[in-house]
Formats: sequence, C-alpha cells, structure tokens
Amino acid sequence: VQLQASGGGLVQAGDSLRLSCSSSERTFRNYHIGWFRQAPGREREFVAVIRRNSDGTYFADDVKGRFAISRSNAMNTVYLQMNSLKPEDTAVYYCASTSTASCSTYCYYARSYANWGKGTQVTVSS
Repeated sequence: VQLQASGGGLVQAGDSLRLSCSSSERTFRNYHIGWFRQAPGREREFVAVIRRNSDGTYFADDVKGRFAISRSNAMNTVYLQMNSLKPEDTAVYYCASTSTASCSTYCYYARSYANWGKGTQVTVSS
C-alpha cells in the first residue's frame, strides 16, 4: 500500500502538531500503521503504531503521555497527534505499513514494515 505522510512544520517547544498518513488504496484498512522518526546522524526509531482495527496502540517511552495515534479506515488515514513538543522531537517522521498477524513488540522494529511513505519534517525550536 502506498502511503503519504503530511502535516510537519516548524513549531516552538510546547506546541502541538498533527501528522497524517494517508493512502488512496482501500486495502489500507488491512494494515497496521506505524510512525518512525529519524534525526540527523541518528538511526530511524520507533514512535507509535496502531493496529489495523484500532484495537491496540503502542508508543515509545519518550512520547508516552504526549503523543496519541488514531485512525479512520473510512478516510484511509492515520493521525499522530503530538502535544508538548520538545526540541528533541525534531526529526523527519515516516509512516509505514505492516500486515503481520500479530502486532505488539514486533511492530517496534523498522524491519517489520514493508511499505514506507516519504517523510515529513518536524522541527521544534527551543
């Protein structure tokens, strides 16, 4: 499934942003959708994932309580609501899909995802 991430921008510390990951394909609903981010000089890291039926969400420890993830299969879109942003959240954010039957810790790893969208830049100034 082809994915498109959008919604990034330049904000100040403490502000909020909502990222969207969308697809034109109806098969979107069959996939768990994850968000990852990559800062300059660092490896891509897991941020959050939502299961295909919205019956489970998982977050990286450093975004728990600040970020929320949701989806609308009718709209073929997953949202990442980012609140209380910090300068260390600055990165390119990517969404990706996986069709694995089980999605818990398996979905924490970038290698578990077959399809990736182009990233969207999030910059948080102090």
